[in-house]
Amino acid sequence: MATSPSARVQEARDRIAVRLRALRSDAGLTGQELAERTGWQGSKVSRLQGGRSHPSDDDIRAWCRACGAEDEAADLIAASRQAQQMYTEWRRIQRAGLRGVQQARRPLYERTKVMRVYCSNVVPGMLQTRAYATALLSEIARFSGTPDDSAAAAEARLERSQIIRRSGRQFLILIEEGVLRRQIGGSDVMAEQLGYLLQAATLPSVVLGIVPARAAAMWPLEAFTIFDSEQVAVELLTAAVTITTPSEVAQYLAAHEALTAASAHGPGALRLIAQAVSVLA
Repeated sequence: MATSPSARVQEARDRIAVRLRALRSDAGLTGQELAERTGWQGSKVSRLQGGRSHPSDDDIRAWCRACGAEDEAADLIAASRQAQQMYTEWRRIQRAGLRGVQQARRPLYERTKVMRVYCSNVVPGMLQTRAYATALLSEIARFSGTPDDSAAAAEARLERSQIIRRSGRQFLILIEEGVLRRQIGGSDVMAEQLGYLLQAATLPSVVLGIVPARAAAMWPLEAFTIFDSEQVAVELLTAAVTITTPSEVAQYLAAHEALTAASAHGPGALRLIAQAVSVLA
């Protein structure tokens, strides 16, 4: 089984700690000697080289200076920033509400030409109706204890989603069959949402696949979006994880390909959606 996104983040942070420890060792310094040179408490040195605390840019500069390895600072800072940016807690970026979260990703959506999406839990944001998005975002705000600006956030999401109607782009979207039967906002909201999926599946830029409940290709994964085969955004319960390491991006591309091969497309996908609609009637 592949390493989880959160484990990958920790691995990236651990690599920073290992490099700091190696610099200290190469300089022939003990932890206490490094603490004295930097003016820190010994406990701070221990936390940083043990991976229990993430270093700031200034921490890295001070560490490298104390070790006589100032030429290492720039690369180490870049690696540290990348590790830090990999993991973004929802509670931090949702503190002022959900509308800003929708708007923040708009530039990334705008510049992406090929987007591969997989959702195992809900209808992907770019295919949501206003009522479905509002109901879902309201529930997220309630669970997270953040301000409920779900109506404004849903509007921002719909505005961002207009890119699926533009030419020169491709959206390869996969949804687990269970998503079609999981009611968000009640039966009327779901009926409208499923009707919209039937329409969206016919758009020139959209290739919609439904992974049947009995598909044996892969186990259900965390929701993820691949942007132009260069960056992956993975959504966890508590955080968003950004993956840019080529080998890891390749794993997600392979997973999307395997799930695509097991999915129903065209008439088969429309039939599964229609069956879900009939259950609501």
